[in-house]
Formats: sequence, C-alpha cells, structure tokens
Amino acid sequence: MKRHPADPAIESRRKVPPPADTDPAIEALVQDIIAKVADKWTMLILEVLEEHGTLRFTQIGRLVGNISQKMLTKTLRQMESDGLVRRTVHPVIPPHVDYGLTNLGRTLGSAFCGVWIWAETHHAEIEEARRLFNEQPPRPAME
Repeated sequence: MKRHPADPAIESRRKVPPPADTDPAIEALVQDIIAKVADKWTMLILEVLEEHGTLRFTQIGRLVGNISQKMLTKTLRQMESDGLVRRTVHPVIPPHVDYGLTNLGRTLGSAFCGVWIWAETHHAEIEEARRLFNEQPPRPAME
C-alpha cells in the first residue's frame, strides 16, 4: 500500500517516518483526532462532563469558565460529530438540551488520565525547566 503524505506542516517536523505499512487512512485519522481533542477547550469540557455527568449548555460553560458561547457551541458540536458527546433535546418549552459523554468519550477521558498523572508526577521538573529557560539571556532572532 502506497503512503500518501500527511499534512505538510506535520511532515516537516517529523523526525522518524512512519513504518511503510502504516495505513494512510489510520495515520490521517490519528492526526485529525489529536488536532481536535488536544485543544484546551475539548480537554476541559471532557473533564467537566467526566466529573459531573450530563449537564446543560450553561452549566458546562460555567464549570469550564472563561469560554465564550460561540467557542463552547463550536467545541461541543465538534465533540458530537466525533462521537465523544451525546446531545439530547428534550421536547419541552423552553427547549431543554443537555450533553453527556458517550462510551467513546469516556474512553478518551481515560486516555487523558494518563497525561494528567504524567503531568502531576513531573510537575516539579517541568516548573524547574521553565524557570531555567526563562532565566537564560535572550537569544538572537532566528532567520
């Protein structure tokens, strides 16, 4: 099977090429999912829904904090389209809509738990590295 190149920005930073037998469709899916779920808002919404269960739109916004309605709507729609969130509209007036994690969304939450544990374990090392970096004299601009 012939590999097609990934996004040029990704290819330019790639240090090790993927194995020749890598399914291009799987590689593209993985890159797409990482790009979507690794953003700040998706991770925070995932965490809120994992901790609090099914919630209304305004409750999610309040618990996430400092997110615009537009960004919350966009992120929830993306998560719904990826099968991570289930949107339920209740036939009442005024409309009642709530959001909850799907089984797929819960599995992603479990995967991110490993990142959380890693960050917690290495917090002091990361803070020290940042402190040392910030103490360095300014570097010349790159051309």
